[in-house]
Amino acid sequence: MSLKLYMHPLSSYCHKALIALYESGTPFEPITPNLMDATEREAFRKISPAVKIPALVDELRGRTVVESTVVIEYLDHFYPGPARLVPTDPEAAIEARMLDRYFDNYIHYHVQKIVGDQLRPDECRDPFGVEEAMKGLQASYAFLESLMTGKRWALGDLFSLADCSAAPALFYANNIIPVIDGHPKLAAYLVRLMERPSYMRTLSEAEPYFHMVPLDRKPTLTLPGAPNNAT
Repeated sequence: MSLKLYMHPLSSYCHKALIALYESGTPFEPITPNLMDATEREAFRKISPAVKIPALVDELRGRTVVESTVVIEYLDHFYPGPARLVPTDPEAAIEARMLDRYFDNYIHYHVQKIVGDQLRPDECRDPFGVEEAMKGLQASYAFLESLMTGKRWALGDLFSLADCSAAPALFYANNIIPVIDGHPKLAAYLVRLMERPSYMRTLSEAEPYFHMVPLDRKPTLTLPGAPNNAT
């Protein structure tokens, strides 16, 4: 098997790459490096200099690709599935890339800020930064609620790179600020993302690790708005 994906089942950015792989049906070998082990961490540094996941190694083409968005672009070009995740139409491609960056920079980023703060010692906590991140999520929810008016996916009827980014970003954000609270269109979009076979598979593989997420409200496979989702 020529493709190896270095990843962790809980990583939201790895979810992006996994969705793309499952959408295309491309065979790959998942590898979860133990980055807490000094020897294994240094070995992985040769693959990913910043020691970040996901990292895609294509042994057939002798190519290593890091950063989730670039991994998806690479797969879409060299290992395309039945439908392209980056549209061939230039205008649609720009929209997909722009929304991908929006979900990463204005949802993913804030989620990581909040989750990361939970991992710090009490004396190193950043309450101001967390408050700003919470405000950022709320502002992003309002924008996305408007964006999703009349749409099935971020680009309309076409599932794309933008949705690969949206799925894990919104899934984890929903455990910080429930999407269903005042954002029915966005909540319905998250339900569709979670019901998409590629993300459903990704989440089922991640579920055994949900208890490790450092949030009071742990992720579940319960759909937003379901009666037991608020537990």
